[in-house]
Amino acid sequence: QVQLVESGGGLVQAGGSLRLSCAASGPTFSAYGMGWFRQAPGKEREFVATISRNVGSTATGDSVKGRFTISRDNTKNTVYLQMNSLKPEDTAVYYCAATFAYGTVTRKERYNYWGQGTQVTVSS
Repeated sequence: QVQLVESGGGLVQAGGSLRLSCAASGPTFSAYGMGWFRQAPGKEREFVATISRNVGSTATGDSVKGRFTISRDNTKNTVYLQMNSLKPEDTAVYYCAATFAYGTVTRKERYNYWGQGTQVTVSS
């Protein structure tokens, strides 16, 4: 069982930056692929970024490509999402998730554990 706790959300002006963190409990953090998803009111949960287990390959969603970067520190059992050049349309609850699957996993159905989410609000 893995427990995930997100932090770092908040209110920021358009063009600003935030760094989200997701701390994982339990052993063998490096054995999980990790992902970030977001959900705005009335919309489906959307893939944002993922980083694979072991070699740390990454992938990002088209709407955030070039602005958001995912990384992980296996010594701290933590995955990060650096968000730059934020836009009002980035406003959502951001969720961290863990998967047993190999490679870069973009489908939310393939994730096994989820955090409670952290709110990000970008004002215009």
